Amino acid sequence: MELINVTRMEAGYTSGLDVTGREHLVVVVKGTFVLPRTPNDPVVLHEEQFPLALTDTFTGEPGLTAVIRESDYAITKPACDVLLVGSAHASEGRPTRKLQVGLRVGTVAKSFQVNGDRHWVASPVRVRASDPEPFVTKPISYDFAFGGVDNSDLDAIAAFDPNPVGRGFSKHRKASWLDGRPLPNTEETTRPVTQPDGDYRPMAFGVIGRGWSQRRALAGTYDEEWLNSVFPFLPRDFSERYFQAAPADQQLAVPEAPLEVTLLNLTPEGRTSFVLPVFSAPIHVFPKRAPREEHRARMDTLVFEPDAGRFTISWRLCRPLKRDLFDIAQVQVGGKGREWWLMRADTVAAASNTALEEAH
Repeated sequence: MELINVTRMEAGYTSGLDVTGREHLVVVVKGTFVLPRTPNDPVVLHEEQFPLALTDTFTGEPGLTAVIRESDYAITKPACDVLLVGSAHASEGRPTRKLQVGLRVGTVAKSFQVNGDRHWVASPVRVRASDPEPFVTKPISYDFAFGGVDNSDLDAIAAFDPNPVGRGFSKHRKASWLDGRPLPNTEETTRPVTQPDGDYRPMAFGVIGRGWSQRRALAGTYDEEWLNSVFPFLPRDFSERYFQAAPADQQLAVPEAPLEVTLLNLTPEGRTSFVLPVFSAPIHVFPKRAPREEHRARMDTLVFEPDAGRFTISWRLCRPLKRDLFDIAQVQVGGKGREWWLMRADTVAAASNTALEEAH
């Protein structure tokens, strides 16, 4: 199959199986845009287009640190992920010990507190958090949110399932094991982290790991019945929501109208607001034995990177196949004028006539 990309953005394709075992053509288009700094700045394409991610990338060792970007080749996403990779910025560059950050995109709104570095101060009678250190900028990711693995007792290792890569969590409250261990830099505004074995929500704007409890609950049941009757296909109770990389409070209904975007203390300006238009992503599919098909890919992933001055939008088309990818001759990403289609039709007709003459 040939992919023709007539846009200035990145595009790619793959195939994937749904829960019924049917194969689908998956086409992904990804555009990188300049992050507007004022409400009057237009939304324009960035000079450098960010490539499609073939695999998940991490802040450090895979599986033991936070996911920076997830592979762009999910078969489908029922909703639109809203993600942010960045830092908290103190107002006017003046050091602070804590501040509030917020992200609003359409109906998605999320905020939490960011603290300077802290650690547990433990004694035989009590545990408390140290005072936060001043900061001007502070990275925001699940590496610095509540969670982690407590391996202080090798006979009873415990992990915080909603965020096993974080910090501050401990099941073993022995003072000599706990004292001096770092606390998270982020926490809910109305529920500060005061106990190392609490059930606090890990606060960040990034990707939820595929094996963390929030997504694992959507992955279905992999038991003996699945092994004997369904394998190698997905379990029958698999939910397509598993493909959503963002936490549930950062999932948006697939946009059909412009979105108001506001970033609070996530840029040096303090507050950044702009309107994000809904762009069209036309995709033309040319089956080998059927007429041309016209599709519109769905916008299903938004990733803001304020520190880099950019954001990306991803669109996705998931089209069922009768057999496999060999059913499709070409896929074109982007629109063309009437003259281009007429010229292409003449070219196809000429190629068909040549083939018939050679056959005789």
